[in-house]
Amino acid sequence: MGDFDAIDSLLAAVGPEAGLPAPGVRRELREQARLSKAQVARALGVSPSTVAGWEDARDPSGELRTRYAYLLDGLAAKFAVEVQEEPEPEPVQEPAAADDASTAGAGEGDDVESLAVPEPCVLCGQPAGSRVAGFAQHLDPADCHAVTAPAPASEAAGPVARKEAPPRPPRPSGRSHGPAGRAFQEPSGPVDLIGRAVRAALAEHEGDVDAATAALLKRAIPDAMRLLDETRKGARYDIVAHPWIPDILKKQTSRGADQIWEARPKWTRHELPPGRHEVTALDINGAYLSALKTHLPLGQLEHSAGLAHDRRRAGVHLITPPAWEHEAVLPNPLGQRDEPGPLWVTEPTLRLLLRLSGPKYGLCAPPEIHESYTSGATENLLEKFRVALKDARDAAITENDEVTLEYVKAMYSKFVSTMGESNYNRELYRPDWMHIIRSQAFANLWMKALKAHDEGLAVVRAMGTDELHVIGDWRRVFAEGRGVTEVKVKDAYTAAAGTGEEE
Repeated sequence: MGDFDAIDSLLAAVGPEAGLPAPGVRRELREQARLSKAQVARALGVSPSTVAGWEDARDPSGELRTRYAYLLDGLAAKFAVEVQEEPEPEPVQEPAAADDASTAGAGEGDDVESLAVPEPCVLCGQPAGSRVAGFAQHLDPADCHAVTAPAPASEAAGPVARKEAPPRPPRPSGRSHGPAGRAFQEPSGPVDLIGRAVRAALAEHEGDVDAATAALLKRAIPDAMRLLDETRKGARYDIVAHPWIPDILKKQTSRGADQIWEARPKWTRHELPPGRHEVTALDINGAYLSALKTHLPLGQLEHSAGLAHDRRRAGVHLITPPAWEHEAVLPNPLGQRDEPGPLWVTEPTLRLLLRLSGPKYGLCAPPEIHESYTSGATENLLEKFRVALKDARDAAITENDEVTLEYVKAMYSKFVSTMGESNYNRELYRPDWMHIIRSQAFANLWMKALKAHDEGLAVVRAMGTDELHVIGDWRRVFAEGRGVTEVKVKDAYTAAAGTGEEE
C-alpha cells in the first residue's frame, strides 16, 4: 500500500454523518471525523502518542509533515460546505394553513426560529436556516435531501443554487496548505451514534435482523472505541492508552496468565437450614456495564512499598489477605484460592476488604499491603461511556429492540475483554483496567450476597459476575426487571437440608 493509500482508505471510511471539521485545530478535525488517535496513527505509520503530541504542541517534519497535512486537508475538504450569502431573514409568520410549504416539517404549536448562521438539518445534515422546536430543519421539503416527496410547483422555474463541497485536494508534491474554511458541525450524541449504527446495519441488510446483528457484533470493538472517544470529548482527564506496564501485569507465557488475582466468586453453601427449600437463582443484569463505574488509574502505574492505602490512587496491590471466618454463610471476598499467602489483587478487591474490615461491618481484619503499583485515579473516568451504553440498553428494552440490545452488550463486554493483551483492540492497552473492571463486577456481586444475607435471605450460591442463589422472599430485597439495577429469575429448584445441591 502506498504512502497515501492508507490515508485515502481512512478518509473514504469517514461518512458525511461523522461531522464537519473546524479550521486550524488538529484535534478538532480528527474528533469531528469521529476518528481515534490510533486510527490516524495507523494510517500515518506512527504511534498514538505521536499523534497526541501533534495535537498538543509538536509539529511533524519531512514526509510525515506532508502526509499529516494531506490528511488534515482531506478531512476539512471532505465536509466543508460553502453557503451562499443570504439576505437578512424576515421574521417568521405563523402559518395560515397546515399545508403551507413554508412550514413543512414543523408540527402544530412548534416554535420556529430563524438562524443567522445556518446549522445542519437533523434530517439530512445539510445547512438549514431555521430551527423547529429546538432542532435545525429545512422548512421547505424541496431543500431537504432526506425528503423524497416531489418539489413544489414554485421550484419548477429552477432549483435554488448551492455550491457543492470542494473536492479533496490532490496529493501534495510539497508542503500542504492548512485546513479549509469554517464548516458546520452535525449535532449528535453517544446514544445517537449507537442508533445510527443499528439503522445503517438494518438498511444494509434490508431489514434482516440476524444478518444486521451479526454485522454489528463483528464491529463492536471499534465501535466501542469510537463511542469512548465521543464520550471523552471535553473530559477533564486524558486517557493514557499505552502506558508502561509492570511485569506482574504481563503474561508469564504466551498462553498463560499474569499474576493478578481477580477474586472471582465460585462458592456454594455446604449446609442448608433444616427442611426442604425453594431456591431461586437470580441473574444480575449488566454486570460488566455496572462495573465500568470503578476507580481507574489515569496514567502510568508507579511503584510504592510500605505505604498505607491512598484512596486518591488506584492500581494493583500485593497483600496478605485476612482470615475469613464466615464461609458457612457467605463466600470469601477473595474467591476460592488454592494457595495461601500474599497475592496481587486489584483496587476493587482491596477496597472491598478494607470496607469489610471497617467499623460498619467488622467481618475481618484489614489486609496487610506490602507494595503497590498505582496512579492518580477517578471513579468517573468511563462514566459518560457507561451512561451512554446504559441509556441505549434501556431504550432497546423498552422498545423490544433485540438488535440494539445485543449490539450494546457486545460493545461493553468486548471492550472489557480486549483492553488487555489482545490482537482485536490495538487502540487501548490497559490490562490493569481490564482486571480492575472484572474485579469490580465480582465485588458488586459479593455486596449483593451480603445485602441478601443482612436482609434475612439464605445465600446458597454465588458464581462469576451475575449468578446469585437465595432462599426466601427475594423480591422484598431486590427489584425485579431487566434494568441494570434490577435482577431477573434465571432458575428455581428445590434443595434439602444438609446440602446446597439441586434436587
